[in-house]
Amino acid sequence: MLAVLKNHGSPPEPRKPPEIVMRSSRSGKLSLGLSAVAIVLLTLFLTATRAAAQTETILHNFGDNGTDGVDPRGGLILDAAGNLYGTTMALGPANEGIVFELMPMAGGTWKEIELHAFGHGKDGQIPVASLVFDAAGNLYGTTALGGAYNAGTVFELSPQSNGSWKETILHSFNPARKDGVQPGCPLVFDPSGNLYGTTGGGGAYGTTYTGGIVFELSPQPNGNWTETILHNFNPNTTDGSDPGEGGVVLDASGNLYGTTVEGGAYACNSYVNCGTVFELTPKLGGGWAERILHNFQDNGADGYWPGTGVIFDQAGNLTGTTSMGGAHGEYYGGGVVFELTPAAGGSWAETIVYSFDPSNGIDGYSPNSVTMGANGNLYGTTVQGGSGLYGMVYELTPKTGGGWTEDILHSFAENGTDGYEPESGVVVDANDNVYGTTYLGGTHEGGIVFEITP
Repeated sequence: MLAVLKNHGSPPEPRKPPEIVMRSSRSGKLSLGLSAVAIVLLTLFLTATRAAAQTETILHNFGDNGTDGVDPRGGLILDAAGNLYGTTMALGPANEGIVFELMPMAGGTWKEIELHAFGHGKDGQIPVASLVFDAAGNLYGTTALGGAYNAGTVFELSPQSNGSWKETILHSFNPARKDGVQPGCPLVFDPSGNLYGTTGGGGAYGTTYTGGIVFELSPQPNGNWTETILHNFNPNTTDGSDPGEGGVVLDASGNLYGTTVEGGAYACNSYVNCGTVFELTPKLGGGWAERILHNFQDNGADGYWPGTGVIFDQAGNLTGTTSMGGAHGEYYGGGVVFELTPAAGGSWAETIVYSFDPSNGIDGYSPNSVTMGANGNLYGTTVQGGSGLYGMVYELTPKTGGGWTEDILHSFAENGTDGYEPESGVVVDANDNVYGTTYLGGTHEGGIVFEITP
């Protein structure tokens, strides 16, 4: 959902899940009420949170010329050659964001190539999600606004023989026909080449800021793509509302799984209901059946407001995050990493993998999406918190006998060179190097691309 500008320099507020914003604020520094001695003691004796020896390298500072984008909100993807691809939601030649590639060069530097600038004519505007490749090397993504009806688009970028990339708009969302609006999600392919995603609002029961849909785009022989709405979320029931920026994942049977930021069976303080994890299953004869796998609660243990989708582990469990709640959620947000495990009778059992605790002065809060590395560890970022107060990168390692240990790989700081407020998750290569973006900071205050090496 599209949010207004936040004020610079104000204290952090309890943070709702990710919203599509025109330009985020830098959060004011939070006074934790701990003396330097107390923080040292906590650091010495804390066993759940550790600092690991890692090195941060800034690969790119956004906004370093008159045409570069700024404010990278979405995550990164890697190709087989080790190149990074992503989006910025603002600036560029037409002031509506860009798609970029970063190529590793001799001597350890990285070169940025602008693949597409949004904002021309009925083009999309404000890309806020990560991209996806097809088998032919084409890139696909979404824009939150723009298109023929200014409600967002799904686009394809195809590499050309001269080195340029050609954009094709596959779908422009149209609220006048009860389509979704603001598709700020990553997309996923099925084996037949169909694309699936979500919108933050709109649909049969929603508004610009509520409801939302799960959609499928299918390629046609004439080169066009046909949209099918698989589910309309109904905020006036116990259904979820606003699947937002999470998108969906597919299992081997073709079922779809995702989260809704709001809605569900339980109310959360004075705002809205706490959110859900849902499953969509194709029905014989057509259509899809929705099942709510988990309703989040503001009960002092569970997390709430899950805004970043779920991933599968090798055992078929679903893992995700919530931006608020958990055992320490009363302290400016907290948030959790959760796991849902299939149980008897078709139900799913929730386990809290980790509750973020910003009250200790070093842990982060408001986590983004998680990624599982080849080593089985979970990696992610928090928007705020950490020892520098402006977000961090963390790793969760399973312990023998159960439970997980958190290692803080990097805490971001507003120091004129480092980035801060990472608004997306990370990608991990085969050597356990971690890559990501921060929404703000760097030498030009436009955000950065970073690498964390062991």
